[in-house]
Amino acid sequence: MDVLAHVWLGILAVFQGPDAFAVAGLSVSITLVMVAAGFLLGIVVGATPGLGGPTAMAIALPILISVFGFTPDALLPVMGCLIGIMKGATVGGAVPAILFNTPGTPDSYMTTLDGYPMAQRGEAKKALRVAHFASASGDTFSDIVLILCAPFLALLVERHLDLPEKTALLILSLAFVAAVVGRSPGKGLISAGLGLLVVYVGTGEDFYPRLSMGTEALNRGFPIGTAVLGVLVVGAVFHQMAEGFASRSNTSLQPAPKAGNAGRLRWPDIRPLLPTMLRSAVAGTVIGALPGIGSTLAATIGYTTAKARHDRTRAPDAPRFGDGVPQGVAATEAANSAVSGANLIPVLSLGIPGNTAAVFLILAADSIGGFNPGPSVFRVTADAINPELVVAFGLFTCMFVANALNWTVGGLVMRSMGVLAHLPKQRLLPVVLVLTLTAIYVQETRIEAIWFTIAFGILGFGMRLLDMSPLPFVIAFILGAKLEDSARQAFAATGGDAWFLFTSPVAAAFMALSVLVVVLGARRRG
Repeated sequence: MDVLAHVWLGILAVFQGPDAFAVAGLSVSITLVMVAAGFLLGIVVGATPGLGGPTAMAIALPILISVFGFTPDALLPVMGCLIGIMKGATVGGAVPAILFNTPGTPDSYMTTLDGYPMAQRGEAKKALRVAHFASASGDTFSDIVLILCAPFLALLVERHLDLPEKTALLILSLAFVAAVVGRSPGKGLISAGLGLLVVYVGTGEDFYPRLSMGTEALNRGFPIGTAVLGVLVVGAVFHQMAEGFASRSNTSLQPAPKAGNAGRLRWPDIRPLLPTMLRSAVAGTVIGALPGIGSTLAATIGYTTAKARHDRTRAPDAPRFGDGVPQGVAATEAANSAVSGANLIPVLSLGIPGNTAAVFLILAADSIGGFNPGPSVFRVTADAINPELVVAFGLFTCMFVANALNWTVGGLVMRSMGVLAHLPKQRLLPVVLVLTLTAIYVQETRIEAIWFTIAFGILGFGMRLLDMSPLPFVIAFILGAKLEDSARQAFAATGGDAWFLFTSPVAAAFMALSVLVVVLGARRRG
């Protein structure tokens, strides 16, 4: 079957999947319901300081799997809900940033620089509308790039990279993540090394499980959910609790400024924003496509680039960035929203998570089965249907459904979420902790999983105290099994050649780039 047939099947899988309910005799697909529910939930958690999309995705994933099960029919509803959360949280994070000078998510910090001054002038509604328009535009732009680039990259890898090259590419990805995430490449390498060490516990091809120390609890290894949720979510909760106890100050939010009477954005309002939004969307898309970087850096680059251009071209009496310029809000929101689509380019084409949110999409695919992100997803044969390609186009459809919701109702929901910024973080953190542990137990149904999660939470807390990013740990944990399998197969395919990573020019180039990335990262931060 050709590609267009797979596209049509993917669209039908979303719109004509298992029914949730019927309206006026028309059936509504459960996938559409879950995308909408995830998007609305994402706006809520994004507008609540202290929460965020990855936290909501981490809590929701085990619960969704327990509800929908492990059949292939669960893939699109579960991953559609996660995609909705990811997109909604980016939009919602601008609400407290603009109204209360408190970013709902880390990537909306730059939004406070111009959004809050606009709100203080009585232009809060205008700032929120600019943020929503820029966010929806950047998101749509990156989704289009995803659909165009992911299949091309996957086919390129499938045709030109053999097992040694794919193994070296995985090593390059880990080195890149370790070098660019956090302030120290050395700490990033340690974090990635810990992830590889932990993932190999209880595995191997020998009769006795590897690194299990003869204990029954470790014979099966660490469940992936306990390690990822423990380090990312529970560790963050412990760290924020410790900071709260240390400060012992309950900082209350100041009242929201007057919203003003700004109506819908008109063309004279939109036209000056378009060049800034386009440049930021391109920057966010490029950064999102690189493994391990993420939306915070994209927002920073988008804002600083727009600021530099504005300073060069502004009139002498025009306001500067930081004084409440709409272009500052648009630059940040277009850049951080453009990451949400682009970060799926390495996920779908290579099976490598681009950022924390993409990690949970990988987890969903691994937990449910029937979909293995990587180059084989976009393989097309003339005489058979590729079910993974159908799922991929179903995911693309879910993303455009979420975009349609963002364009139509996202702004209205976003502007009504300002009250959530008043929720005190001290009360939210215990709730997040209990929900996370409950979600883990629902999925694993054994008490050891709770202890593992708490232990990994303590590890994540210690890593944050040492200013060590947990993201290299998580990505190494996810890629560790794939790296070992690829290395074993490459070793066997080359006749037991111990130097198989260096006999191929492409693999040797990837290994050289791995060393170069770490060295350059260390020199840049040195």
